[in-house]
Amino acid sequence: MNDTSRRRFLGVAGAGAAVAGAAAVIPGAAFAGETPRRSGGASESVVAYVGDARGSELTLLVGEREVVVRDRDLVRRLLDAAGR
Repeated sequence: MNDTSRRRFLGVAGAGAAVAGAAAVIPGAAFAGETPRRSGGASESVVAYVGDARGSELTLLVGEREVVVRDRDLVRRLLDAAGR
């Protein structure tokens, strides 16, 4: 399986599972305090990967691109949401 199809598979499977899990476990809390979307944001599936739970680095797989973000607060909020 090449990188593109593997990434696409993981993106679709991961996004579906994450949304279903978050909605089932914390129906209102996951979407509280909604931030309006800015123009120019991603319009395709996005998968977030946290390699080190103690770190601040978050890798986003956006379509066929990989974006590395350093945001300790975002990493903590994602891990908290995933742990519920």
